[in-house]
Amino acid sequence: MVAVQLVPAEMPPAPFQIDLKIDRDSDAPLYRQIAEPLERAIVSGVIPAGSLIEDEVSMAKRLEVSRPTARRALQDLVDRGLVARKRGVGTRVNPGHIHRRIGLTSLDEDLRNAGFETRTEVLNYQVVLAGPEEACILHCEEGAEVVRIQRLRWASGEPLALLTNLIPAGIAPSITDLANASLYDSLRTRGVEVVSASQNVSARNSSERESKLLEMVSGDAVLTVQRWAFDPLGTVVEYGEHIYNPALHSLSFNSVGTMTSTVHPQGFVNTRN
Repeated sequence: MVAVQLVPAEMPPAPFQIDLKIDRDSDAPLYRQIAEPLERAIVSGVIPAGSLIEDEVSMAKRLEVSRPTARRALQDLVDRGLVARKRGVGTRVNPGHIHRRIGLTSLDEDLRNAGFETRTEVLNYQVVLAGPEEACILHCEEGAEVVRIQRLRWASGEPLALLTNLIPAGIAPSITDLANASLYDSLRTRGVEVVSASQNVSARNSSERESKLLEMVSGDAVLTVQRWAFDPLGTVVEYGEHIYNPALHSLSFNSVGTMTSTVHPQGFVNTRN
């Protein structure tokens, strides 16, 4: 007869509850009295990345505030990129916010230099004949072979960016290369040197597929970057359309000389140095 020993399942840690006292005579809004201590606890590391924070129902009842007040406090943290709220999961502290300067470096290089563990999932890899749109983007002949690639980039276990690229087939890295190295590292191994780039940065609402891949709520705002990269002869060697979760990623610009901004009919602004 075989004896079977049942081992109790380990209970997940309880959501973090901030210990504070609401000052109802203060001029500070109630939601800020909740959000600010939580922000300090997250930034200082008292609440580690990945930790769950109590939900708005529990918070409202425990602190004796309305649910809209508790909801606004949590949303304030979302807006600052400190936490992410996911339906059915709750409010979880984000990993360290990724802040990048616009330059001639790849996302993977910047993440690794900042100490993040990265992973790349190649979602799609196609060799196609350039149509009018692809020929215009890459400044190549219609009918030329080009490679269309879509990848999902992860940083410390969080889906950060959806990367779509068009590359002339003659210099395109293999699918194996891209699963193990950055695009720019892969291009360098093929003797391709990127010396300049033109970039457009804007924002829009995510599609259902994009939000699913980035583990966001459908319709949430995403940061988008269009990028043309050039070799020393001015040839386009890569075009990218990148979509980022703005709760985890931000960009900064150092501008020298003239900067131009174009207001599009849709209402967004493109800025070029």
